[in-house]
Amino acid sequence: MANAPDDQNQPGTDIPPTPLLDRDSNLRGYKLNKMAMSLGAPESRQAFKADEDAYLRRFGLDDATRAAVAARDWHEMVRLGGNLFFILKISAVDPVPITSIGAAQAGMSHEDFLKERLGK
Repeated sequence: MANAPDDQNQPGTDIPPTPLLDRDSNLRGYKLNKMAMSLGAPESRQAFKADEDAYLRRFGLDDATRAAVAARDWHEMVRLGGNLFFILKISAVDPVPITSIGAAQAGMSHEDFLKERLGK
């Protein structure tokens, strides 16, 4: 790019307030992602619904991660290393519209997100 700042496209450049998916965040979110991926099985979804906290503890999730899942704090789950494709499995248990997750990621209310981002 002809007029790009010197630090643009350099490793480690911050993109506030976007959580970056890198090696460290992948390692940090491994247990969360493994738990979320397990929800693809009907018996796992039943166990999750029956006793969510016990199910999360089975995967060794720490307090902060369990709290983020319990609150369905999508942005926090991503910040903690959750991969959005796996986190969507959690949203399917409730079910939560994907636009609600998009709104959370954008820091907007669901209504504002629908109006501003989707024109609805």
